[in-house]
Amino acid sequence: MRAVVQRVSQANVSSNGENLAKIKEGLLVLLGISKTDTKDDVYWLSNKLANLRVFNDSNNMMNISLKDSDGSAIVVSQFTLHAKIRKGNRPSYVKAANSDVAKSLYEQFINQFEADLEKKVQSGKFGANMKVELTNDGPITIIIDTKQRE
Repeated sequence: MRAVVQRVSQANVSSNGENLAKIKEGLLVLLGISKTDTKDDVYWLSNKLANLRVFNDSNNMMNISLKDSDGSAIVVSQFTLHAKIRKGNRPSYVKAANSDVAKSLYEQFINQFEADLEKKVQSGKFGANMKVELTNDGPITIIIDTKQRE
């Protein structure tokens, strides 16, 4: 799994004019699922994101996790995170999981993330053409790949 994680002061996701998710402070997670991802990747990434200390404490130091804050989260499926551009100029998505596998792991991730956070996680609509609006706070953007775990 690959995730682009952004600390936001606000974010919302819509599709065809329908509001799917809206938060104030929190994390916006763009999630790409590959053919080789498993439930182990779901557990590892969910735990990492729930406990990632990217929110400021009273000394303005990033010492607080989403789990320990009043912040919220939105998870949006994004297969393009597995784009390969080695040959030519048109991205290849051969490493991205097929729709059935990706949807199942996406839903498992959201459920696990809710369990790890002990709060509701909002999401986009799997497979839909969505509009994502956000105000990146910091800016803080972190890229995480469960196969590299760094």
